[in-house]
Amino acid sequence: MGGMLAKINLSRARRDSSDSDEFQHVAHQKEHRKSSRSEAKAVGANGAVPGSRSVGDKFSVDDIVQIPSHRSIGNIGFARKEQSRQRRNTLPIYLADTLRSSGLVHSVHWFKSRSLSTRPKSFLSLTSAQATVLKWIYALYVYLVVAAIVAFPIRRYISQWSLQGNEPIGWALGYLFGDIPAFRLQIIMWNLEGWICLPSRTLDPALQMCPGEQFRRCFLGSANTRLMICAYCIASIIAGLLIVFRLRVLVEVDTRRKVFHGMMVVMFLPTVFLDPPFTALAFALILAIFLLLDLFRASQLPPVSKPLTYFLAPYVDGRDHRGPIIVSHIFLLIGCAIPTWLSLAATARIGTVPFEGWDVATRDLSMVTGIVCVGMGDAAASLIGRRYGRRRWPWSGGKSVEGSIAFAVAVVLGLGTARAWLLIGGWKGDSGDSWPLMLGKAAIAAGISSMTEAVLTGANDNTVVPLILWLLVRGLRV
Repeated sequence: MGGMLAKINLSRARRDSSDSDEFQHVAHQKEHRKSSRSEAKAVGANGAVPGSRSVGDKFSVDDIVQIPSHRSIGNIGFARKEQSRQRRNTLPIYLADTLRSSGLVHSVHWFKSRSLSTRPKSFLSLTSAQATVLKWIYALYVYLVVAAIVAFPIRRYISQWSLQGNEPIGWALGYLFGDIPAFRLQIIMWNLEGWICLPSRTLDPALQMCPGEQFRRCFLGSANTRLMICAYCIASIIAGLLIVFRLRVLVEVDTRRKVFHGMMVVMFLPTVFLDPPFTALAFALILAIFLLLDLFRASQLPPVSKPLTYFLAPYVDGRDHRGPIIVSHIFLLIGCAIPTWLSLAATARIGTVPFEGWDVATRDLSMVTGIVCVGMGDAAASLIGRRYGRRRWPWSGGKSVEGSIAFAVAVVLGLGTARAWLLIGGWKGDSGDSWPLMLGKAAIAAGISSMTEAVLTGANDNTVVPLILWLLVRGLRV
């Protein structure tokens, strides 16, 4: 019993001793803060403090880091300990009080009160219905701003630099419907020729009347051919979407994505040679629409954000999760369009009033290299590599030798098909090489592009590899 009492008394003594030490530490800390504040007041009143300067003097680095010399050794150690405990980018207590009293810095409470006053407290107090109304108002504002930008500066820029001063909407109506007799009659009766541009009935003398041009200009008409291309592309899109919806629950994501690659081949491989400038214009317009729609989707603007998100969700991969923008369909379109744009930039333009410069006299295989590369080569590499790939390349990325071979074979077949269509249409621009020589050059270009696609594991190959293939086709004169 006596031993237990002794242990209890010992524990109480230790607890009292620890409490006393803690109390002494707190008291010492309070005394230190009080002394620092009194010292700051003395400095603020221009009092003579040993080792310090008046408020009007400039502080140097040595003065800021110097601890007043009248402090004792114990106070200096405690001050250094307190200084080390300060948060980063803050001043020591005694120095902060000194600068605050001299007017060099404001109070910390002033910053806090200012930051709190600027917070959107009203937005946080909104109900669900009020937040929905505010979101619709914001969406309407964004739509109006985008419409105003398109209707005024962009429309004026296009009219000046692309359409020889013609109004874009009227020019587009004549560009698409100008060969319809009833439409032409109504425009003439309503005296709208100054706004809606009607195509001329005379042919450009620089144009060679090959079988393809006879069908396009004499049998259908240039504007009607463009309408036919639009109808054909819309029908291809509908058929492709029906196939994708049927395969949604049957195949994996990568296979469903390759259906869109096949849609690009079906839509544009036969139509690029019919009217290359119109195809390039369609690429640019569709790309602008894609960018705007995905901007609205990423900004969560009603009513387009939620339907677009639900539609695109089954077809995204890891690259689309790196940021707020879904880039797969945008890069797919860019990969098909860049070779066409570059080839048209190096092709002589022809055309009659009011569509000067909106026709070409020659075609070449480089115009379709993007479509062949992305639509056929990339799709074949992915499908064959995933299903039959056994031998992997030694570098990282997981791409197979079988997939690379499939890529090269598909590109050669695509270029051969495009050349056959170019010869059937009779358009100028063929290299004139024999078929074995042409296929040999195509195999070299396809092989180098395939190796580029196999090595390029960190970037988006839908934009880089078509450019490499275009350079090779142009350089080898395939």
